[in-house]
Amino acid sequence: MRGGLLTGCAQRVFFGQVNQAAARVLAAEGCDVIAPARQGCCGALALHAGDREDAREFARRLIDTFDAANVERVVVSTAGCGSAMKEYGELLADDPAWAARAQAFASRVRDITEVLVELGPAQAPRHPVAMRAAYHDACHLAHAQGIRKQPRDLLTAIPGLTLVPLAENDVCCGSAGIFNLVQPEMGAELGRRKAVKIAESGADVVITSNAGCMLQIAASGRAIDQPRPVLHVVQILDASIRNTGAGFAGN
Repeated sequence: MRGGLLTGCAQRVFFGQVNQAAARVLAAEGCDVIAPARQGCCGALALHAGDREDAREFARRLIDTFDAANVERVVVSTAGCGSAMKEYGELLADDPAWAARAQAFASRVRDITEVLVELGPAQAPRHPVAMRAAYHDACHLAHAQGIRKQPRDLLTAIPGLTLVPLAENDVCCGSAGIFNLVQPEMGAELGRRKAVKIAESGADVVITSNAGCMLQIAASGRAIDQPRPVLHVVQILDASIRNTGAGFAGN
């Protein structure tokens, strides 16, 4: 598969290591990975703020960039971005010049966990990662995209990794796009609630699939003096493939 990797805005700035891990894991599973250097924002944050016109312009530019890269799949490791990009067909439905292109583009967008499952049985051997992990369902992955099984299937296939139950897993962590910026008190309370449930789970690390969740959960854990590494699904997979699973001392 020739996959085009979205590097993202917040992800690129705060979690470049997730993009690197994503590229390595895709390559290890046999993909040709293309990460267009001139890609810009996907428009998700503009959509969260209700600015659909800016979101449309961001969408047009991103479609142009990835169409030029000639990829079979547009691979996204930030759930909020993937959710927005899968709706480009609706976002640009009233633009005759872009409607068909937007729909075709949206049909190629996949979360990275979808792609890895779609590729079939693992090509790269998995080495043990001995830790207890709580998996947090990012709202934009579980609720908006309906993706719950694929991340868990990938994680449970890693030797030594134990997924511990996380109470209230369907409850938002408080990030929710820009919610924690426009409603900081409610966002902080949701974050505290999530951090308490994670602490009660006894997990060594938290695993999720969205840059906003990673920032929020890490901050909320520190706020209640229960800090834990917060990692992306692909970071755990990368560690298993490269046999570096004992190296997680922090984010």
